[in-house]
Amino acid sequence: MRRTLFRDVDVIVTFDREGRELRNAWLLVEGNRIAALGEGDPPSGPFDEVIDGRDRVMIPGMVNTHHHLYQTLFRAVPGAADKKLFDWLVFLYERWRGIDEEAVYVSTIVGGMELLLSGCTTTTDHLYLFPRGRERLIDVEIEAAQELGIRFHPTRGSMSLSREDGGLPPGDVVQTEEEILADSERLIREYHDPSFGAMTRIALAPCSPFSVTPDLMRRTAELAREHGVLLHTHLAETLDEEEFCRQRFGMRPVEYLEELGWLEGDVWLAHLVHVTPADIERLARAGVGMAHCPSSNMLLGSGIAPVVEMLDAGVRVGLAVDGSASNDHSNMIREARQAMLAARVRYGAEAMPARRALEIATVGGARVLHREDEIGSLEPGKCADLSLWDISALEFSGAADPVAGLLHCGAQYADTVMVNGEILVRDGRLVNEKLYDHVPRHREIARRLVS
Repeated sequence: MRRTLFRDVDVIVTFDREGRELRNAWLLVEGNRIAALGEGDPPSGPFDEVIDGRDRVMIPGMVNTHHHLYQTLFRAVPGAADKKLFDWLVFLYERWRGIDEEAVYVSTIVGGMELLLSGCTTTTDHLYLFPRGRERLIDVEIEAAQELGIRFHPTRGSMSLSREDGGLPPGDVVQTEEEILADSERLIREYHDPSFGAMTRIALAPCSPFSVTPDLMRRTAELAREHGVLLHTHLAETLDEEEFCRQRFGMRPVEYLEELGWLEGDVWLAHLVHVTPADIERLARAGVGMAHCPSSNMLLGSGIAPVVEMLDAGVRVGLAVDGSASNDHSNMIREARQAMLAARVRYGAEAMPARRALEIATVGGARVLHREDEIGSLEPGKCADLSLWDISALEFSGAADPVAGLLHCGAQYADTVMVNGEILVRDGRLVNEKLYDHVPRHREIARRLVS
C-alpha cells in the first residue's frame, strides 16, 4: 500500500465536525484514504513520498455541484454574452445542437483540467442536450473523467418539450420520454457505483420542470428512487421562470416541484435565486440541497440567491461553477471568492467570512451529494481528496491570515491536488501532460461550432 506524507504544512483546514485548523501540521495518506493527521512531529516512515508543506495551506478537495461541461466550447460568444437567461438559451441552442461525441469528450477534458487545477476533486455535470443520433454522450463524459482522474457525478439530463410543444429548444435536441427513461436506466445499470469512495455515480436530472412534461418528472423520480440514485434540476433561477410557472401552473416553482413529488431529501436544485421565506422553509424541511451558482447568476443578471438565509434555515448548500457559457470559467477557488463577495453585497460583510465560503465549497458540496462520510473534510478514514496552496506567491505577501487570504487575495490555482490518493496536480501543473494536448483541438471545435 502506497504511503504519502505531507509534512510541515503551515495550516491544515480540516472542516471536520470540530472545525479544527492544525498548525505546523502533517497528514498521512495510505492507499486512497487519509490514515492520520496532526500537529508537530509526523509519524516515522517508511514512506513512498514525502511532500514539503512549508508555506502551504491544505484544504479538502472542493466539490462542484453543478456544471455543463460541454459549454466550455461556448465562452464569451458574441450575441449571447449580454443576454438574460431565456434569450441566452434560445440563441445558444442553435449552436449547441452541433455538439458530437468528440466535442463532449474534449470539452469534458478541458473543463475538468480547470477544475482540478483550481482545487476541485469532485464534480457533477448536467448534460441534458442530446442531438439526434448522439445518444451516448454521457458515456463519453465518463470516459473523459476517467482519463482526468477526477471523481465524477454525471447527471443524465433530459428535455422532451421542443419549441413546437411550448419549450425553448429545437426539435432535434429533445427526446421522447421512453428514450429518456430507457437510457437513464441503462446508465445506472452500467456506471452507477454506490460503494464507498466510488469514482462514478449517476443521478437523473430533467433540465427543468418546464423542459419536460409533469409525467416525465414523476416517472424520473420513480426510476431514481427505485435504483437509489439522486435527482437534480434547475429551479427558481429567474423572475421570467417564476412568471411562466404562475401562468402555466398557477403556482410558484417550489410549489410546483412539491406537487410533482420532488421535494425530498434525494434532490438537489441549481440556482434557487427567487425563493420566498416560505419556500426556504419547505426546502429545509424536505432536506433538499442547493447548488449555489453566484457567477452564473450575476453574469446573466438573474440576481443573488438568498444563500445565507438558506444556510441559516438548515438547507444543504454546495457551490457550483455552472456552465462555462454563463460564467465563463470552471475555477472553483474563484467561485468560492465570488460566493463570499456576493453574499456580502446582499447581507453585509459579516454574513460570509472566507471560511464559511470555503466550507460551502468543500463539505457543503459533499453534503449536497450525500457523500459527507467520504469526502469534503480531512479526517482519518475519508477519501484522500485534498489541495495544497502556495502562500509564498506574490498575491499572498502580507496576508496575516493565510486561510482567509486564499479568497481575499485571489488564489487562482493550487500547488498540489490529490484525488483518491493520486497526485494529479504538482507544482501548479497537471501531472498527466498529455491532457494539455487536447487544448488546441478544443479551440478548433469551439470555432467550428460558434461560427
